[in-house]
Amino acid sequence: MIDATGNPQTILLLGGTSEIGLAIVGEYLSHAPARVVLGVQPGDDRTDATVSALTNAGAREVEVLDFDATDFDAHPAFMESAWAGGDVDVAIVAFGVLGDNEELWTDQRKAVLAAQVNYTGALSVGVLLGQRMKAQGFGQIIAMSSAAGLKVRRSNFVYGSTKAGLDGFYTNLGDALAPSGVNVLVVRPGQVRTRMSAHVKEAPLTLNPDEVASLVVTAARKGQRVVWTPPAFEAVMFVLRHIPAPIFQRLPI
Repeated sequence: MIDATGNPQTILLLGGTSEIGLAIVGEYLSHAPARVVLGVQPGDDRTDATVSALTNAGAREVEVLDFDATDFDAHPAFMESAWAGGDVDVAIVAFGVLGDNEELWTDQRKAVLAAQVNYTGALSVGVLLGQRMKAQGFGQIIAMSSAAGLKVRRSNFVYGSTKAGLDGFYTNLGDALAPSGVNVLVVRPGQVRTRMSAHVKEAPLTLNPDEVASLVVTAARKGQRVVWTPPAFEAVMFVLRHIPAPIFQRLPI
């Protein structure tokens, strides 16, 4: 159960070695110890170091479960295992792939895989998380969307289209679950300094994972439904979304 000050007892991280996801878990642990369940891609060589880091950060217990975003048939059993130790207070959906846009839009297999990971996998676990938290009568879902999904651009339109789908699903999942006492927070970051974006030229307003995490946990504690990281990016995207298409298509973005 989440206590009166917003501290969870159990945190589930899907994408168990995600730098942003782990930063969010770490932000929660900086306020109070908690049990952490990690859904990790089998064979991820960062798993042991992640468990050690979370233990040092104050996790009471760290449990690792195999999780494959594209193994949809295995997701119900995964959730059964994640809930085996008791209710889950906070679930963070933080897995995803970026890929090279020029490769993705010309390679059917890779484009479909990106869509399966970023959208279909996120939808699959979102439905199951919603069922579980609705049944327990409380909970916080945090879903990592992207500013790229609010205005899909030529420079990353395959990735952006998958995030547009994710954003639409989790925004409305929040509407559907609100009467049950479950909050869904959709996170819309700009560029963040992570492994996934290391090869991308750094843009203005780029943040570190810990800066994103602080904004996310604060928003979750307030019961917000959407958080932009940084907040100024909302204004940037508002402008971009209202630029006429013929002009927008000429911009170098």
